[in-house]
Amino acid sequence: MSALRPLLFAALALAAPACAEAPAKALNAISAQDLLAHIKTLASDDFEGRAPGTAGEAKSVAYIQQEFKKLGLKPGNPDGSWVQAVPMRGQKPTPSFSYTIAGQKVALGFPDDYVAHSSSQPDVVNVNNSEIVFVGYGVQAPEYGWDDYKGVDVRGKTILMLINDPAIPDPAHPDQLDPAMFKGKAMTYYGRWTYKYEIAARLGAAAAIIIHETRPAAYPWDVVRSGGNAEQFSLLREGDDPDAPTVPGWIQLDKAKAMMAAAGYDFDTLKKQALTREFRPVSLKGTADFRIGNISRTVNSNNVVAKIEGSDPKLKNEYVIYSAHWDHLGMDAQTGKIYYGALDNASGVAALLELAKAYKALPKAPKRSILFIATTAEERGLLGAKYYAAHPLYPLKNTVTNINIDGINAWGKTAHIENVTSGHSSIDGLLEKYAQGQGRRMENDSRPELGSFYRADQLEFARAGVPVLYTKARSGYLNKPDNYATEVVNNYFTHDYHQVTDSFHGDWDFSGGVQDIQLLFQVGLDIAQGATPTWNAGSEFKAAGDRRLK
Repeated sequence: MSALRPLLFAALALAAPACAEAPAKALNAISAQDLLAHIKTLASDDFEGRAPGTAGEAKSVAYIQQEFKKLGLKPGNPDGSWVQAVPMRGQKPTPSFSYTIAGQKVALGFPDDYVAHSSSQPDVVNVNNSEIVFVGYGVQAPEYGWDDYKGVDVRGKTILMLINDPAIPDPAHPDQLDPAMFKGKAMTYYGRWTYKYEIAARLGAAAAIIIHETRPAAYPWDVVRSGGNAEQFSLLREGDDPDAPTVPGWIQLDKAKAMMAAAGYDFDTLKKQALTREFRPVSLKGTADFRIGNISRTVNSNNVVAKIEGSDPKLKNEYVIYSAHWDHLGMDAQTGKIYYGALDNASGVAALLELAKAYKALPKAPKRSILFIATTAEERGLLGAKYYAAHPLYPLKNTVTNINIDGINAWGKTAHIENVTSGHSSIDGLLEKYAQGQGRRMENDSRPELGSFYRADQLEFARAGVPVLYTKARSGYLNKPDNYATEVVNNYFTHDYHQVTDSFHGDWDFSGGVQDIQLLFQVGLDIAQGATPTWNAGSEFKAAGDRRLK
């Protein structure tokens, strides 16, 4: 990292003159007490877990809009409204899945053994007598010389695949992963379930079933179970979903092992074979049958959009976007339990409101306009951000950056700020500059195996070519034991993430969260005053950035 720093600062120096430090009044407007108050409201029983298309959505949208109004912001939609309509299809699946191998038919139980759904339009979808083929990691990555499919025709078949990237050992250090292959320990987009469904659809597979393993997935089966048991969403469109096969799903590890054993294969042996370029798809010599019954509805959901108009006659037509998703998983229809989503992501919405308050505390609006977007359906596949990127309210070529917030540090101050998007754009230099001003260090992602870049809304902006920033503070806690960061982060992901226990806690310590929001404010303000971020040459999103500016 140190070798890059002079280059980063040089790029920023060319992009714009140095910006004055943010006024103390604006920084001090960001309040831990107000963060707690917003989270307490949004994560309350009344908001019912904030699922799109429910009474919880109506209350969430109304509350966020009301708070933006109180702060004196303007409606962000050019039509004069506070929302951007995001039309979606909601489908509550009732699936059945059985397989037949060696003459024996085995029926699996939903959602304990597997989850599956279909975003196809018919209310009943059938896949019958579909050959089951294990395709390793299901990856085609020419830049790594990797192709798990080897030209095998998977049209109409059920493909079974491993989660995450191929975990290739480093030849020089066999206990570590090879940094030259799939970024080593870090997850690439090839490891995301969204990619695996996309490639399956592109190759014509009828069904794509991902084998769940807790460590490479970065979450336990309960997370898959709760998500798969909920209403599924897709953007409203004519025809089938181009980003998924007819039946996408997941299978619990032991059930996948049993399926392979029935075909005479050992899971661990096949997984080891899948870690080589020579791997070829393996037929399990059996067939799968799916029936997906859907209770479907059209969901008229909304992104909430507010604006602070820039003060420069020319630059006010360029935009800095701050985003945070307002939605969570709603209520369990069977148990009535509420998935509150306090940290994920009532805390991010609270941060968005605190940022708006800080900008309104400036003596003069920044030169560029600031857009605040509380997105819908992030938990359903980044759908609100995906829709905005495809239907921007303001031209993407005039959108200079997106700063996304998904979860705020609730456990105290840290010596570090982790840059999940590190190495992709010149924004790194600004983040490092203002982190140093706080007496902190900018660090790379401490948990790259989670693939956080590809799991939050900034991904859709990046794919559209807009330079992005996404940070985390989950290491280097001050005045805490050495293992404290691991304890709090692991405890959250193991016990609270996407569970009903992600609920409000009045004793949270948001001193570090305030520090992080102040940092994002300073970076955004510098950009709003004229610094223009650029993609780095090595970023996978640079080509999209070049297209955006044409």
